[in-house]
Amino acid sequence: MNLPLIFFTIWCVILSTITRAADKPNILYILADDLGFSDLGCFGGEIETPVLNSLAKGGVRLTQFYNTGRCCPSRAALLTGQYPHRVGLGHMTTNDLGLPGFRGVVSSEAQTIGQVLATAGYRSFISGKWHLGTPDPTENGFEEFYGTLVSAKRFFDANHLIRLPKGRQARQYSEGEFYATDAVTDHALDFLKLARETPEKPWFLYLAYHAPHFPLHAPKEDIAKYADRYHGGWDQLREERLARMKEMGIVSTDTRLTPRSTWQNYGETKTGTNPAWDSLPEDRRLDLARRMAIFAAMVDRMDAQLGRVIDDLKAAQEFENTLIVFTSDNGACFEWDPFGFDIKSSNENILHTGDQIDEMGGPGTFHSVGSGWANAGNTPWRMYKHFVHEGGIASPGIVHWPAGLTVDPGTIVHNPAHIIDLLPAAAAAGGAKYSGKLPLPGVDLIDRLNNGGPERTLFFEHQGHRAIRKGTWKLVAFDDKPWELYDFSVDRTELNDLSKTHPEKVLNMETAWEKWGAENYVTPLPYDLEVPYLKPDNPAE
Repeated sequence: MNLPLIFFTIWCVILSTITRAADKPNILYILADDLGFSDLGCFGGEIETPVLNSLAKGGVRLTQFYNTGRCCPSRAALLTGQYPHRVGLGHMTTNDLGLPGFRGVVSSEAQTIGQVLATAGYRSFISGKWHLGTPDPTENGFEEFYGTLVSAKRFFDANHLIRLPKGRQARQYSEGEFYATDAVTDHALDFLKLARETPEKPWFLYLAYHAPHFPLHAPKEDIAKYADRYHGGWDQLREERLARMKEMGIVSTDTRLTPRSTWQNYGETKTGTNPAWDSLPEDRRLDLARRMAIFAAMVDRMDAQLGRVIDDLKAAQEFENTLIVFTSDNGACFEWDPFGFDIKSSNENILHTGDQIDEMGGPGTFHSVGSGWANAGNTPWRMYKHFVHEGGIASPGIVHWPAGLTVDPGTIVHNPAHIIDLLPAAAAAGGAKYSGKLPLPGVDLIDRLNNGGPERTLFFEHQGHRAIRKGTWKLVAFDDKPWELYDFSVDRTELNDLSKTHPEKVLNMETAWEKWGAENYVTPLPYDLEVPYLKPDNPAE
């Protein structure tokens, strides 16, 4: 028996297997919840995000990366590669509106990224927020799950997050030690450790943080970092952020800041415009400054926890050949007015004064940041989450993959892309075969970054708000208002409506939107547009 030859043959087989796995990238998709376009440091924000800044420096920033305007629809689009109405989730998981595009649950016709990547030998995991209506991610292409199946409503309550499949045990935390963003990261690291037990198989991890979604909850030490930062108010913050964005090249130097956005309290008849910061009484300014400090602390903490994942990839020598994409599910959240809400069972606001300020953001509290700060979070755009003006659908986009990107590190890309492009990108990178019944409307994001591509047309609808982006033109409308037309080559802040000047372009783009709507179960719209709102989701749910 020639033992050296046998050992050599075995080693060659092992090496070949490892090499085959190494040829396929691992894939990490990171989704924040209600993060504004300009909240990150690398997109002009003042919040400390060194980990994401580093990924941007070593990768690509996308300044025209689009979501769908709302959490459930964006998650459906990311995971299935489809416009959300086409797979039944044009609205929220709690609302079955009786039409195919609005059933409140992802259609069984859809394939998830996990199911697609399985054809190429990938193991897939999710840690964080699911929110697709289906009760079990592990029956939809994912091997292991930890997180929340619904919306994110508690950050200090370990019972809000669960472990699947049934029988799996979540980590246990001592009294006072649990914080959801940290726990989601802990379990993500557990899943990566599990994935490395089969080094011949690449992995896909969907890290779906539910920060910085309300309620505004953060550890006290993180809030303290920002306690004095926001007393200058949202008007000053918008100016500061825009100046940095211009200096960085995120927006053009001639970009004009939009006026303060309007707001409307869904389910009621209240509407208005965000007030000037200096017009508010001092006690209100103190309450609001603390809300934004807590929001910033949540983003800061998320970035630090992501740093643990990146350090783990580097320690495992996986960082260079891991395709990493970071974005947010929608623009910053205005719900429901300039002062935010506090009570779990309604949209009521409470003014916090004196010692109450220091209690904000802790267990047992329930705050939102409000429309004034959300407007600043989406600097320089109009509007916010729920809407399809740029403030609702434009997210910060970061792509990092040294082994797969051919563009220079640190490049800023201004070409439009969409969250529906992430499934085609994963499939192409991993050599997976998509065999779903529904054709994919997106494109391979990585190929587009490396090689460019033809002009695209992208479509949007949420709660009757609708838009079409075709090349440098955008046609957009509020739920009960006529179409507005903007030329993004000179006016991405949507300030100069050209609909009266170019009626033929309005008609052509509207016709294209109607055709898309009919083909993707968007129309007929299930809303009564005489009443331009639906009852909002209960914040306590």
